[in-house]
Order: sequence, then structure tokens, then C-alpha cells
Amino acid sequence: MTHSAPPNPGPAPRQDASQVRTVRVPEDRDGQRLDNFLLGQLKGAPRSLVYKLVRSGQVRVNGGRAKAERKLEAGDEVRIPPVRLSEVGDKPTPPKGLLDALEAAIVFEDPRLLALNKPAGLASHGGSGISHGAIESLRALRPNMSLELVHRLDRDTSGLLVVAKKRSALTELQALMREDRDYDGIGIRKRYLALLTGRMPDGVMTVDAPLHVGLRQGGERHVQVNPAGKASLSHFKVLERRGGQSYCEVRIETGRTHQIRVHAQHIGHAIAGDDKYGDAEVNKRLRDQVGLKRMFLHASTLEFSLDNGKTPYLLNAPLAPELIDVLDRLA
Repeated sequence: MTHSAPPNPGPAPRQDASQVRTVRVPEDRDGQRLDNFLLGQLKGAPRSLVYKLVRSGQVRVNGGRAKAERKLEAGDEVRIPPVRLSEVGDKPTPPKGLLDALEAAIVFEDPRLLALNKPAGLASHGGSGISHGAIESLRALRPNMSLELVHRLDRDTSGLLVVAKKRSALTELQALMREDRDYDGIGIRKRYLALLTGRMPDGVMTVDAPLHVGLRQGGERHVQVNPAGKASLSHFKVLERRGGQSYCEVRIETGRTHQIRVHAQHIGHAIAGDDKYGDAEVNKRLRDQVGLKRMFLHASTLEFSLDNGKTPYLLNAPLAPELIDVLDRLA
């Protein structure tokens, strides 16, 4: 699929967050939640501040109070109160090296979408202790665009991360991303590449095991197979065996938290390099012998159609060089 980058309209005018302002909701934000709209207007503001402003009644929609989850309509007028820059937090610009790396990692772009081959170690978005995630850095790289994450990848997973440039594309893609959609070509086909520890059997191994997200002390998420969890379906297929390990293609029909990692652990062939659900002894051996210093999981392909099936997309992200090196050393 060929594409050309849209023309650069020049620097966006800087909004003065210290003054009360009223913003009319544009057509491409129709249906967006109030809290997400405010986050776009108050760049860098933490969610906690946005919710505080809404709860206290300082934010008004068409002159009245509103809840954070209210769906806005095109033409609504949103009163945004003054916010001190110290409250917003004058976050530093992402380092130039990161911005250059992300520019080089863009594998597809058209007027509606941007697809990034996200490197491992970069969070999809900023949060506690993380100043610059992929989406914040992309917004710094493209300050004149309205960019919204369509989905997320684990910090330690590399590969395709899709960002919407138009509200209509975001809405349609999120509908396609709904977790329980059958793998029948209607939704989004997701293909990953992974190195699983040990020798997987030939053919396709389907794992149909419900997953439950729990919290450990300190708030860390930990996922396990549990009958009380949500239905989750993964398909593992061996592409080749190297050095006693199994290089696999993984297709998923649901998008649960840590799904591939926990399903791989469940069948006794954990993802190589996974320090949360993996085999610590095997991970150490692979690190020492072939230099595997990260989790070997890569989101390689996304296939879907927009415009009610009329516009097909096939997006690919090549395997990260450090993972290719590991495969070469295992041969």
C-alpha cells in the first residue's frame, strides 16, 4: 500500500492554559468522552487533574455541569477553566534521539492512520514514572496532528502500534478491536512472532483458556488462567526450531492483558526472555549464550478493513534486529 505524507500546515498556535476559554467541539471529535477531549486540550495534564476539574464543576458543557464520561457532540461548547502551568507540569520535550528513532520506525502512514514499529522498552503511553511513552513522543514529533492510540502493546513487546489521525478512524478501529470478535475476517487479524522455550509439537496448538487479571502487592498486574476470567483464544504454530527452542507464529482472537505470555506459560513453553511469566533459568542461559536481553515477542502483522470493509489494510513491522541476531546465533 503506497502513501504520501500529508502537507505540514505549520506550527499549531499555543493555547494559554492560564485563561478561561470556550472550545467548540469539532466534527471529528463527535462522540468523544469529555475526559479524553480535555486531555487533548490540556496537553500534559494528568488524568487526576482533569477529573478534579470536572468533579468540581469548573468544566462546563453548553453552560451546564457534566460527567467525565459524557459523550460530546459536534458543536458542543466546552468551558475549560484556567490551569496553572505548575499544575499541568511543564514536561520536557522527548530527547531528540528518541524522536529520530520514532520517525525512522514509522512503517505506514496515510491521512487517517500512522503505524509505528515500536521498539521494546518503550511504553505505549506515559504514566507513573514514565515521562515519554510512544504516543507522547509521536505528538511531539507531529505537533500539528491530533493523534490517538488505537490500542496498546506491553512495554517489553516490540512491533505494530497503530495511531489514529482522525476521530472517525479511531472509532471504527476501536469497534473492530472489541475483544470478543470471532476470528472470521470481520475484525482485526493479529499476528505475532515469538520464541517459545522448549520444543513445541508440530502443527497448530490452540489454547482456549480464560484469563483473570489480579493485582499483587504494590499494584502490579498479574494474569493467570482462571475459570472466573474472560474467554481468551490463541493459536501457536511452529515456524522452525532452533537451538532446542521454538520460533512460532501466534494468532490471537481476543486481546486480553498479557494473553500470549500467559497462554505460552500455560502450555509449558513460556516466551523466551519473559521475566514475569517465563523460566528464569532458561532466560539466563539464553542471555549468556545468544545475547537475548529482552522478551522475544513481536507484533508483526495487522490486517483489517475500514469504510465497512471497502478499504483493506495490511500492515507489517519487520522483526527487530536484536531478535534476528538471537535467531542467527541459535541456528
